[in-house]
Amino acid sequence: MKLRSKTAVPLLLALSALLLVLLTLRTGRTEPPAPPVRPASAPQRPPPSAPKLIRNPGTFTRSGQSAQRHRPLRPRLRASSLGAASLEKLARRPGEPRSFHAVLPPKLWIHLAVVACGSRLEETLVMLKSAVLFSHRKMQFHIFTEESLKSEFDKQLRQWPDSYTKKFEHRIYPITFSVGNSQEWKKLFKPCAAQRLFLPVILKDVDSLLYVDTDVLFLRPVDDIWKFLRQFNSTQLAAMAPEHEIPKIGWYSRFAQHPFYGSTGINSGVMLMNLTRIRTAQFKNNVIPTGLAWEDMLYPLYQKYKNVITWGDQDLLNIIFYFNPALHHDQVGFIPGMQGWFNICKSNVSTCSPASGTTVPITACMEATAKGLSLKVCLFCMGTEVSIMMISSQLSKHSMKQYGI
Repeated sequence: MKLRSKTAVPLLLALSALLLVLLTLRTGRTEPPAPPVRPASAPQRPPPSAPKLIRNPGTFTRSGQSAQRHRPLRPRLRASSLGAASLEKLARRPGEPRSFHAVLPPKLWIHLAVVACGSRLEETLVMLKSAVLFSHRKMQFHIFTEESLKSEFDKQLRQWPDSYTKKFEHRIYPITFSVGNSQEWKKLFKPCAAQRLFLPVILKDVDSLLYVDTDVLFLRPVDDIWKFLRQFNSTQLAAMAPEHEIPKIGWYSRFAQHPFYGSTGINSGVMLMNLTRIRTAQFKNNVIPTGLAWEDMLYPLYQKYKNVITWGDQDLLNIIFYFNPALHHDQVGFIPGMQGWFNICKSNVSTCSPASGTTVPITACMEATAKGLSLKVCLFCMGTEVSIMMISSQLSKHSMKQYGI
């Protein structure tokens, strides 16, 4: 009996120890021990930060991850390495409307010339207003006028609001003729009209130029005309519209006593010119057997034909391009039944009348694009001179401050 008691005690102790171990293991599997509670006064640990992105020219690495390849950033092109089209895209500032490029370099500006003498001040300002209202690109105005009108032109243009004056710069020139008799030139056809013949000589720093008469009214952006310069081939240096659409009833084909261009002659009211080419070209003529430079040709040609020309400088241009047809670009003109390239019209009723032979088709519907006009005018092919006069009258009466484009 004593022997059994002695062996039973160690066995019971061993079983108890084994049971305690098993209970401990079972408790550890079911629920992890709770974290110790941090006292409220203890400083709080900041939340873990996101893995840092380390950029190199060709790679980036993320903390704890292997390096991955990344496309290198493209360097931004400098303006000097871009072409004209790309420069125009860069010129628009972020948030600026697409309709106007405010920061174009001067070599991309449109150069617009006009000659105004006598009572043409108001008419010229109307033309310039219409050009500014619809322009997409900054313009340089070259205004040739008499001494008595210089200050008034400058005053009127500077009074326009900043939203419009930022679209153009202007220069005012005196009436000058570099060759021949100045008084004789000044009285040719209309006062100062012959000045346009000397534009290539005077504007030596201008590469290309659009000349328009004072009674022209723009109903579309000047850019639509300017873009035709890109269509000139390697020899062409000027573009003008036909004087008439139908050769049989045109003035030149019926009455001219001198050579004229094509079958209808050309009209000098709107001239798109590459002045650089005009200055360097040698022109064929019937004065001397060899070619002549532009400036050297003007006065001898005038002296030969002065007794048979009716329309002054326009007749001289017809004679010049009769002998040099390859230098003229024909595709800028317009004829009935075809869409007008220029979409402009003479604002003077007499010159816009179908009977005068200088009507131009108007294909664009204006619908008061200039909000200040307060008109709903749609002008279609061969549109009426009355509608044109209404628009011109509204532009003349109101200041530029009223046009909230």
